[in-house]
Amino acid sequence: MSTTEPTLETVTLRRGASNGAELRIELNRPERMNAWDRRLGVDLLSAIRHATGDESVRAVTITGAGRGFSAGADLKAGFDPTPQGHPDVEARLREIYHPIITGIRRMPKPVLAAVNGPAAGIGCSLALACDLVVARESAYLLLAFVNIGLVPDGGSSLLVPSRVGFARAAEMAMLGERVPARQALEWGLINRVVADDGFEAEVDALAERLATGPTASFAGTKRELNAWVYSRMDDQLALEAAIQQEAAASGDFMEGVQAFLERRPARFSGR
Repeated sequence: MSTTEPTLETVTLRRGASNGAELRIELNRPERMNAWDRRLGVDLLSAIRHATGDESVRAVTITGAGRGFSAGADLKAGFDPTPQGHPDVEARLREIYHPIITGIRRMPKPVLAAVNGPAAGIGCSLALACDLVVARESAYLLLAFVNIGLVPDGGSSLLVPSRVGFARAAEMAMLGERVPARQALEWGLINRVVADDGFEAEVDALAERLATGPTASFAGTKRELNAWVYSRMDDQLALEAAIQQEAAASGDFMEGVQAFLERRPARFSGR
């Protein structure tokens, strides 16, 4: 067993509930609302693998530093280019983002998302990949991809409809509107909403309950639910990556990113 956590640049690891049986994973780029650049993705993947392999960890909590859970991909940081000069979104998804999502789903331990603020884009996908999601009342979830000419990724094309059904998944994906925490609870997108001033105490109590619970039972439950709900997860992730790469090569994506950086409405052409 190990109780020594690796030191990571953009993710903080610390022991929490029940004599260190809970591992708290905190995205730590608060100046960018915990937006994902390549470094954060690599660090988060390392954290997930560490949590999975350390037998002393019986439960995991994922949260964000500062005001947000995660604002999604860091558009200012960008992506490595393909040989054709387009952003190589597919490689980033396959090599880093997908192993994070599948790592959480297949980890034989309960994973709690503590959504302390906005969870957008891949940040929303990350939260919904967890087994339980508790959100601060002021938080919201957002499939922001359409707002920059992209499609849902990080498993959200699977994770969202599995929680709320086709109609609401289509609304989130195609309209790109914020879903406030209370509405997300009513839809069945998340499990609990807590008043802002009671949020940390609720997260700690729930993490303690998971960390002291029947670990083997939790693991078996995840296997059952995965088999029923997420049996095609790998195929769906591969489809997301392929379609996202097509979208990333479009003029609409270039316009969407430019509009975002210039803080103006996008003028999409459909090409």
